[in-house]
Amino acid sequence: MHMLDQFGDVTYYETTSPGQTLERVKGADVVITSKVVLDKVIIDQADKLKLICVAATGTNNIDKVAAGIHGIPVKNAIDYSSRSVAQCTFSILLHLLTNIPYYDDYVKQGAYSQSDIFTHFGRSFWELSGKRFGIIGLGNIGRQVAKIADAFGVEVVYYSASGNDITDMYKRLELEELLNTSDIVSIHAPLNDYTANLINYGSLRLMKKSSILINTGRGGIVNEADLARALNENLIAGAGIDVFENEPIDPHNPLLHVLNKEKLILTPHITWASIEARTLLIEKIGHNIQEFLNESK
Repeated sequence: MHMLDQFGDVTYYETTSPGQTLERVKGADVVITSKVVLDKVIIDQADKLKLICVAATGTNNIDKVAAGIHGIPVKNAIDYSSRSVAQCTFSILLHLLTNIPYYDDYVKQGAYSQSDIFTHFGRSFWELSGKRFGIIGLGNIGRQVAKIADAFGVEVVYYSASGNDITDMYKRLELEELLNTSDIVSIHAPLNDYTANLINYGSLRLMKKSSILINTGRGGIVNEADLARALNENLIAGAGIDVFENEPIDPHNPLLHVLNKEKLILTPHITWASIEARTLLIEKIGHNIQEFLNESK
């Protein structure tokens, strides 16, 4: 039995289109959703609805004002994917730094067996140790990334767009100085008024030509057309992007047409989704439902 089944009759939908949302929500007491939009029109007609559980941290897909008018709590899940995102952040970064697929192919295609020497210098890479690692957004995920970065011997610095993330463990910089001086810039911030289009062409021009940009935060923080232009103009050395302004990615997205594709790693919003993170997410949703039921007694 799925752990959610203990709460009643559960109907699972693999996907839900906008045209199907009202029909599927209307008769439910509890709705669990992630990317499906529950706007005022939907909520106003969901006569039985008593609780909305967001299977994510962000609640921007829910009209919380409309939910509040109807007395419907909106509960989200936090800090379930920090380790997963942090691990994948470094997977992307290390791929960009060392290009293991190139060396793997060099051996498997037979070139190494024909070599006159024991090694191969076809591609250069550098160590993380001693470099500056700039983190934008030092929340739960950003702190986990910082902890791993510490183990590599980098200098961790951070920028808080909202000004709310404060710690004495790492040096806090303004954005311009962080971009100017960091060898890696890693984004772990939410998308909001402070961060929308934060990294644009002007921002990218501030970065070192040898630097790498990673975004496993939210699409819309990095201007995708500007990043493609910056990579094509060699303003930065590389980038790894897991999140996009439109998801799934638009086939005309300029990042799909970057000239030197080896400078760019694109993944389909998967860094959050380890088996452990997804399991913990369901557990947190179950906790939210149980908490609601206890409060309703």
